[in-house]
Amino acid sequence: MGFLWSLIIGGVIGWLAGLIMGRDIPGGVIGNIIAGFIGAWLGSLILGNWGPVIGDFYFVPALIGAIILVFIVSLIMGSMQRNR
Repeated sequence: MGFLWSLIIGGVIGWLAGLIMGRDIPGGVIGNIIAGFIGAWLGSLILGNWGPVIGDFYFVPALIGAIILVFIVSLIMGSMQRNR
């Protein structure tokens, strides 16, 4: 049950990051989950572990890390589309 809860929270974090940035994450729900997990890892590296814990994620650093990740992915995807 804990793994399922982590998947749900990771997806919500990725979805919120996409909403805040105003950009879609490629891959739909799976992309949101991946962005949430990688964003949580990135956020904890940059900001450390603080804030409320939801589904084994420190929510604030995870959300900020996911926002950074969405920004980087959107830059890469944008540059790939311009090169075509």
